[in-house]
Amino acid sequence: MATRIDGRPSAGQTLLGAAGEVLFRQTGAHADGRLPRVALPAALAPASSLVGVIANARSHRNQKTGVRLDHWPDVLYAAPETFDALEDTLRDYAARQIGLLVVNGGDGTLRDVMTAAARVFDRLPPMAIIPSGKTNALALDLGIPDVWTVRDAIAAAQAGRFVQRSPVEVLRNGSDLPDARGFLLGMGGFVRATELAQSTHRAGAFNGIAVALSLGWSIAQTLFGGPGNPWRRGTTMHMQVDDQAPATRRLYLMLASTLERMPVGLKPFGRQRAGLKMLTVEAPPKHLLRMLKPILTGTDGGAATSDDFTRSDPGIVHVRSDEGFILDGEHYAGGDLTIRAGEPIRFAAP
Repeated sequence: MATRIDGRPSAGQTLLGAAGEVLFRQTGAHADGRLPRVALPAALAPASSLVGVIANARSHRNQKTGVRLDHWPDVLYAAPETFDALEDTLRDYAARQIGLLVVNGGDGTLRDVMTAAARVFDRLPPMAIIPSGKTNALALDLGIPDVWTVRDAIAAAQAGRFVQRSPVEVLRNGSDLPDARGFLLGMGGFVRATELAQSTHRAGAFNGIAVALSLGWSIAQTLFGGPGNPWRRGTTMHMQVDDQAPATRRLYLMLASTLERMPVGLKPFGRQRAGLKMLTVEAPPKHLLRMLKPILTGTDGGAATSDDFTRSDPGIVHVRSDEGFILDGEHYAGGDLTIRAGEPIRFAAP
């Protein structure tokens, strides 16, 4: 569990930015790429006009321009420094019965807020995201512009413009460690790639540059490493998907997400669709270079790679692994995990 809201790079950007600016359209999208919006009936609109904002002062944009805390009478602001303080703030917001919860930060901040909010609210209020982190994968998925403000989010909510997304829930089985919620989970080589991406962020490389550096190093480690190289060796996971028989697998990579649009147009899960999606790549990867294009572009690949990677739409995944996982940029300890799609959250959108 993260101990502070620190605006770390999310796993959404760690994944393979070498694909570049791949353009794609999604089923049901408008001609200009905007998502179709769902106008909720009055019964589903925010019941209270009071808005609670959680701001991350350490997020990338907020560090550059400062956190704007306009003191409107119907807006509560807080910038908690620790996870405990975040949970306390959300308890106060829940007691005040806020009608809209706004997150001013990046993917990591949103992950922490959703995780803490699930422990506080009996019923989560509608949410909104003000993208100010190094990576903002959910904002991209929802079509939120970089210039969006708290007032823009409030106006969208008041007009009943919402898009629903279910977070990825990671539940701990028989452990004192807390559950977590996010939008992109990775195991295996994804953990190592994320750590590389974070080191490039610290060196001053952001977004696509950091991703390209990390991906290039990951591929080099995999291609030129010997049999004992951890990149090639993969990660042992005891896995059961839905009602299939449990199996022990050695995976080079495992990804799971409920996002419908991935950063920079990547399509590791194939065609655009709702719900929990999963990609697994066997270890050692036999045809890594041949797999890259179909994994990046969402195609099926040829016969040579048909057994090397698998896309699926699981309902529930049970995984036991000691090597940990990444959820929206944060490294969590491994263990006995249940991975599933959580209850849908309504996000205000343009």
